[in-house]
Amino acid sequence: MATPLKHLKVSPKEAHTATVIFFHGLGDSGHGWLPVAKMLWSSFPNVKWVLPHAPQIPITLNGGMRMPGWFDIAGLDNLTDSKYDDEKGLLASVAAVDALIQAEVDSGIPENKIIVGGFSQGGVISVLTALTTERKLGGVIGLSTWVALSHKVDEIKSTNAADIPMFWGHGTADPTVGYEYGQQSIELLTKRLNFPLLSPGTKFARPGLRFESYQGLGHSSSPQEINDMKVWLTEALK
Repeated sequence: MATPLKHLKVSPKEAHTATVIFFHGLGDSGHGWLPVAKMLWSSFPNVKWVLPHAPQIPITLNGGMRMPGWFDIAGLDNLTDSKYDDEKGLLASVAAVDALIQAEVDSGIPENKIIVGGFSQGGVISVLTALTTERKLGGVIGLSTWVALSHKVDEIKSTNAADIPMFWGHGTADPTVGYEYGQQSIELLTKRLNFPLLSPGTKFARPGLRFESYQGLGHSSSPQEINDMKVWLTEALK
């Protein structure tokens, strides 16, 4: 049984009918995305925001130093080569994500009104959750991220994975999670896993994968990306 993740919570200002669970990147905490949750709070009066904190684990990339992380990572130059993946850590985090989803279901929120999202490492476990869960989630968000466990994703994916709508944003100048890893991941999702790629200009479809590139954006988010995500979320939670 996974240890329950500590998390921040932003309660809805009106009746609670939907939940967004959003996971931060390596070395960060739920506080890192609190400003975004607060910014979107008034636009989604019925949404509860859950912002989990990753446990402190040794990170090989940083000389084994312990820091908040969802899984170990050895380097940044082979992110889509899954022979380097910390499979045990990844799957443990996916189990912890599912426990948070279950808590929302237990409180009366339908699966299709639960969105799972994340940035960088947090996006990896959000996307992996969407690929492997049998739950019919409302959608998944991946920002500046990549698909892990690509060597076995075909065998571990759920039957309804490609039915879950997805928003993927990536900066073209990302020096940490290179833009090419985002592109490779989108290709894997569309060509191997049959996610339907939305044509440019299409805001949302169910099913449908919306991939947005942000020119000159590094390993961070931007007002344009947050606004695009807001538009997508509005449709996903209808």
